[in-house]
Amino acid sequence: MSGRQSAEERKTQIVAAVLRLADEIGPDRLSTTDVARAIGLSQPAIFRHFPTKNELWLAVAEDIAEQLKAAWTTAETLATGPNDRLKALIEAQLSAIAHTPALPSILFSRELQVENPGLRNVFREILGAYQGRLVSAIRDQQASGDLQGDESPEDIAILLTSLVQGVAIRWTLGARGFSLVDEGVRLLDVQVGLLRR
Repeated sequence: MSGRQSAEERKTQIVAAVLRLADEIGPDRLSTTDVARAIGLSQPAIFRHFPTKNELWLAVAEDIAEQLKAAWTTAETLATGPNDRLKALIEAQLSAIAHTPALPSILFSRELQVENPGLRNVFREILGAYQGRLVSAIRDQQASGDLQGDESPEDIAILLTSLVQGVAIRWTLGARGFSLVDEGVRLLDVQVGLLRR
């Protein structure tokens, strides 16, 4: 890489390296030395940009949150109606996980969550925002008569979020031996079919 990078460019590079390495070595085992080595910096250089490891993980969480929100917004913008919107939101979430395979490991890392309440709060907020979008899409489908109206939209949103998380965990544990998006959408169709009866 030629030329000097701005502080923002360097931070972006560090966050990207953390996401890549978290997938390769696991978030709980990842050290700032690993990150420094991967991008050709010294460990003190990492700490100049992120004074603590918790701040580094918080930046990673905020980056993930921004990427997810952008994916959801794009999905909703391209959706052609209530049915399409719900499927598009699920597909966007699955695609984001497939694009950033470290996501499930980071989200479910007990060590990271316990040691970093800021990180836990970012993920709690992002999950709430996602479920809020799902609830809105589900209400629209219930209003159009496409989904039964006797189930709580909030409960259906939790069910669908659990479906995404379950498929993502299966994909991760199964060495990514199937298409995450295809499998998730297939199971979504099964679930929605059951909710239509």
